[in-house]
Amino acid sequence: MQLTAPATRRTGVRDADGMAVASFILGLLGLLVLNVFLGPIAIVLAAAALWRGTARRGRACLGLALGVADLLVLAAFMQADSTISWSF
Repeated sequence: MQLTAPATRRTGVRDADGMAVASFILGLLGLLVLNVFLGPIAIVLAAAALWRGTARRGRACLGLALGVADLLVLAAFMQADSTISWSF
């Protein structure tokens, strides 16, 4: 039984690390396209990764910041164009 507990913990940390990386990538991608969807997803993944105790705290924090930046960019362009989306 002692062998299964550390394996489960490692899997949980690995999942949290994957969430941190995914939030970073989605946050970056959200600055260019679909920021109304990718921004909130990046924020949720980063928060979940931080809550689970990821070893990649920096990447999770960057994902969180980029997710917030996605929403700020969306708000700025919505204000400028008076639309719900924006394009280049």
